[in-house]
Amino acid sequence: MFNFKNKIVVVTGGARGIGKCIREKFEEAGATVCVIDLLENDYFVGDISDKKTLESFAQKVIADYGHVDYLINNAAPKMCGIVGGNYEDFEYALKVGVTAPFYLSKLFLPYFAEGASIVNISSSRDRMSQPQTESYTAAKGGISALTHALAVSLAGKVRVNSISPGWIDNNYTVYEGADAMQQPAGRVGNPPDIANMVLYLCSDMAGFITGENICIDGGMTKQMIYHGDCGWILDEQGK
Repeated sequence: MFNFKNKIVVVTGGARGIGKCIREKFEEAGATVCVIDLLENDYFVGDISDKKTLESFAQKVIADYGHVDYLINNAAPKMCGIVGGNYEDFEYALKVGVTAPFYLSKLFLPYFAEGASIVNISSSRDRMSQPQTESYTAAKGGISALTHALAVSLAGKVRVNSISPGWIDNNYTVYEGADAMQQPAGRVGNPPDIANMVLYLCSDMAGFITGENICIDGGMTKQMIYHGDCGWILDEQGK
């Protein structure tokens, strides 16, 4: 379906989960993928919260390939809440989730090829929350806003979009019952649900799409919930 032969793709957090699936899908379509991750991988191991690490990584990519076609900012920020988290935890989450995508976009700006695209992986938590998730939620909200700002600043040079995944099970577990049915689509998501959209957004088919956030959550954020309606019950503890 997609042809990315001779394209150079950068994927942060590409050693596992959604990032690994994105890498594999691009490689299947003929692309060369440069991964940076804290976990072992065959290209670059490093912490994207660190400025010098980002600079070293970008220098390596350009030295190896001379340009970048697609930048996929996928690495997940740390999740902590206002009770258990501290200043350093929150700061680290924002460095990984917002600062690194901004800085990589800046570092690669002179080297983006014609038709280049940036895809930022946000989360449906950019619009809804559970208790004690402040750092992750703030970072995901930040990257969603960063997306439309970059799309305007880079107009005519790079298209910039974001994806907000809902519940994605990296282990491809098949859920039944309430876990599945709480999504109007009737199931929990898997990494290809996100990776396929990443490839689409980078393809010529999406040439008129920029500045958008696409929520892929099986419809979960669209479902209104009322106590006593459709089997939803709020217990006495408010849960």
